[in-house]
Amino acid sequence: MRFALAAFALSAILHPMIRIRDTQGIERLPLKVNQGKVEALFFVAHDCPISNYYSREIRRICEDYASRGLGCSLVYVEPNLTDADAEKHGREYGHGAYPRIVDRSHALVAAVGATVTPEAVVVKSDETIGYRGRIDNLYVAPGKRRRAATERDLRDALNAILAGKPAPKPETQPVGCYIPDLSAYSR
Repeated sequence: MRFALAAFALSAILHPMIRIRDTQGIERLPLKVNQGKVEALFFVAHDCPISNYYSREIRRICEDYASRGLGCSLVYVEPNLTDADAEKHGREYGHGAYPRIVDRSHALVAAVGATVTPEAVVVKSDETIGYRGRIDNLYVAPGKRRRAATERDLRDALNAILAGKPAPKPETQPVGCYIPDLSAYSR
């Protein structure tokens, strides 16, 4: 019973019709995915060193899988970050032309259960989460990394999901900077 509840929690999206404006002012529905497509939401923080380290890998993933039906969005979790600062950060760290969203109310954070930056969430067209977790296993803990990643969890999940199969590991533990509650930003 406990496993069934955990599996339901991973797969369910509570509010697929969440509307949120990106940093260009375009209204997005990042949890509503067209048939035959998947969307990767990358939860990041502009001041998280691990998030910043992964910026080029995020771009490579988005570019490598775009032709197979992957859409990508960066979701900044700091509600007080300006759109201009998010755009500047994205350019400075080599992110691609995919949308940048500042989740000022943590609506997306809550809807998908994101807890750490960087954290990847893959949303499928049936409004379920196909994968949530780390990009790879390079970081063992904050400040402690391997010489090279030995598991490419997000790429493995995308390969499976885009082939119509479940992710081999639908959830992994991300390593990075914890996403604080909104009340932490008002201090």
